[in-house]
Amino acid sequence: MADWSGTWVSERLGIELTGDPRLRELLGLALRRNPKRAHLLVSQVLGKHVPQSPNVVWRAGHDLGVRVRDLLGPEEAARAVVLGYAETATGLGHSVADGLGTAPYLHSTRRPVPGVARAGGFEEAHSHATSHLLLPEDPELLAGPGPLVLVDDEFSTGNTVLNTVRDLHARHPRERYVVVALVDMRSAADRDRLTAFAAGIGARIDLVTLAAGTLRLPSDVLERGRALVAAHEAAGGEGPAAGAAGAPSAAAASGVGGAPGEGLASGGEAPGAGPASGGDGVPGPVRVPGEVRRVGLGWPEGVPDGGRHGFTPAHRARLGAALPAMAARIADVLGLDRGGRPGEPGAAAPRVLVLGCEELMYAPLALGVALENLGGAEVRFSTTTRSPVLALDDPGYAIRTRLVFPAHDAPADGPGERYAYNVAGGGFDAVVAVVDSAADTPALHAPDGLLAQLAAHVPRVLLAVVPSYVPAERAPMLPEPLRGPAFSSYAPEDVGWLLQDLSGVELEAPTEEREEAIQSGGAHYAESLPVEYQPSDRYQALFHAALDSSAARIARAVGTVTETVLAERSPRPVLVSLARAGTPVGVLMRRWALHRHGLDLPHYAVSIVRGRGIDTNALRWLAAHHDPADVVFVDGWTGKGAITRELAAALRDFPGFDPEIAVLADPGSCVRTYGTREDFLVPSACLNSTVSGLISRTVLRADLVGPHDFHGAKFYRELAGADVSGTFLTAITSRFDDVAATVDADVKELLATDRTPTWQGWAAVERISEEYGIHDVNLVKPGVGETTRVLLRRVPWKILAQRGAGADLDHVRLLAAQRGVPVEEADNLHYTCVGLIHPQYTRGATGADGRAVTNR
Repeated sequence: MADWSGTWVSERLGIELTGDPRLRELLGLALRRNPKRAHLLVSQVLGKHVPQSPNVVWRAGHDLGVRVRDLLGPEEAARAVVLGYAETATGLGHSVADGLGTAPYLHSTRRPVPGVARAGGFEEAHSHATSHLLLPEDPELLAGPGPLVLVDDEFSTGNTVLNTVRDLHARHPRERYVVVALVDMRSAADRDRLTAFAAGIGARIDLVTLAAGTLRLPSDVLERGRALVAAHEAAGGEGPAAGAAGAPSAAAASGVGGAPGEGLASGGEAPGAGPASGGDGVPGPVRVPGEVRRVGLGWPEGVPDGGRHGFTPAHRARLGAALPAMAARIADVLGLDRGGRPGEPGAAAPRVLVLGCEELMYAPLALGVALENLGGAEVRFSTTTRSPVLALDDPGYAIRTRLVFPAHDAPADGPGERYAYNVAGGGFDAVVAVVDSAADTPALHAPDGLLAQLAAHVPRVLLAVVPSYVPAERAPMLPEPLRGPAFSSYAPEDVGWLLQDLSGVELEAPTEEREEAIQSGGAHYAESLPVEYQPSDRYQALFHAALDSSAARIARAVGTVTETVLAERSPRPVLVSLARAGTPVGVLMRRWALHRHGLDLPHYAVSIVRGRGIDTNALRWLAAHHDPADVVFVDGWTGKGAITRELAAALRDFPGFDPEIAVLADPGSCVRTYGTREDFLVPSACLNSTVSGLISRTVLRADLVGPHDFHGAKFYRELAGADVSGTFLTAITSRFDDVAATVDADVKELLATDRTPTWQGWAAVERISEEYGIHDVNLVKPGVGETTRVLLRRVPWKILAQRGAGADLDHVRLLAAQRGVPVEEADNLHYTCVGLIHPQYTRGATGADGRAVTNR
């Protein structure tokens, strides 16, 4: 084909490209300035040297990843890890990981990072920069037995792959490798060598590529290539390599000879080389320096800038959610008309180049895809590079122009030139230069730096800085869960507590002191514990009566919620109860599954604190020991849904976990998975630790809970004589067989019911808060369970009771009488009862008169 961008090199060096007809669409040729290899295969779909549609670039890698997923099958694909090569294939490898969908991604790097240990390394013999480092934040990333997917832009001899596999297989042998490349250009001898190598290590090595072929090279290709480069440079066909050594000339600054944003000149013009152009091989006249402006991206906190230290599916989900807004910020600064083409009717859409920086390919590529999807511009993507290549303005040559500038990221191999190809003279109206913060240095902004070179050729230059990801100090190994009888009175198999034991710490404070400190903002409720309520004989009698009368109803709700979880969430769920109210329910659900189905389900208890979130170290432990998709969070009941919302917010940074809670009772209509939506007495709400395995509420205080610790709790061993935790469990489990048939009918009906949460409870709480002048929904505690907790642990103002409510509220009336708290009957109350905490509490003010007390 006459306009193939490899014609010029092919004719002069005697190189012949044979094989798949697609090869000429995918590849061009250029001359390297490299003594080890004369030619450079220039990809048209990689987004490195040739600006290309971001969607085309991403789709090339993504579709290869889909093919790998189909090759491996779902089970093996779920165990795979993707490894890309720096610098050229970092974005390609990331896109392949996107196609696989579930695979974590790592790319090799040539940038050492202090404090991060090497997990391997290898050499790329033909490269101008040979050493590759592997620096995963998680040292176990490459240690698993699953398939390793190796991604490079081209598979030319196979040496780099052999070096990689040899190094990693010696450390962590595995059975299968998959090599992915845009093109396979190996000779028959190279193919035989890889086959023999795979047999030698006892592993399978598969290949997935877009096209395959061969480059036939004359024996003297290196000499001919060197001579050709030298002759071209001697003839002045390309400006000096130091062409970026100064600011644009006065002529350029004054706009002599041309207007900003002119397109690529026709092939008949001589290249405009020299310092005035800010680069070499640039066709056409000099240009007015463009505007340089910084744009804030709003990059999501904690998401790595790429795969240098690892990039997980959770990172991928968070980045994907943030990309549209980031692209919109860029579009707004550029003034793009996202609905179409700005300007006069028939005007062409502006041409915008998103330019990455060496290894930083995926972040700018993803931004480019999002920007292109917004519309309003013709978007292209490419990146800067270390690779020295001759630039030549000829339609049959792949590298038409070259910008030269000094390295600006303090590279380990010292200062040197860097390059941006096919940018100058490309007719771009704007360039969005994307760098990481480690590369946002004075050298980037210097008169001879990248930004000045871009501004010399493009009217508008935007700088977008992605925060360089710094691996966190690796947390120490988390301990195994605490279990009874050493911690709690439950049997060890009933529950594992992902908590630390603070039994030896004095944490209790009088209820009035705690309330005043909490409401004044002087303390958080989770920083101390209330003095454990010691029930009177009369109250204990009420508990046992309530337990006896409600055991069958609770057993029915336990069976219903458990069967719903098994049917809809996971056939072998990992139950994770929210300590402490959820823990008796989690134990009962586990016992139902064992009794009815023979399933021995894991059950753990974790801490969640309103306003502080869930224990993230507990989540880390769970993710390391179980599939997060199997985790089902369990609580006792919903009130207004505050903890439901707290959990959903806390899990946004842990997208592998399902935030939907399974509860015994959902009177607030806050969840889809429940045993009942009736607001009735759950006897485990009647008491504190003595019905919950003798475990306190959880504690989160900075001087006791470090960044790598579980939240804390106390084991009240001294209350063993009053413990009814086992009595409660036995009373419920003994009714399992009695309610089995009813549960089956309930579950069948429930699964066919629209259970979309209506949040009626939250709306009711808001009405009560305003009607009673409280103006704080956190001081309104709806439902029998929450009202009981208020009477046991807080300073209540008054109790609202549904008119005509019966025995379910006997214990509430007794507690209220003991504390001098009025009980007001109300009509049309959404809940059976509601506990109100005084909005302005001071010590000694019980609020028994129903009037607000000013805190003085």
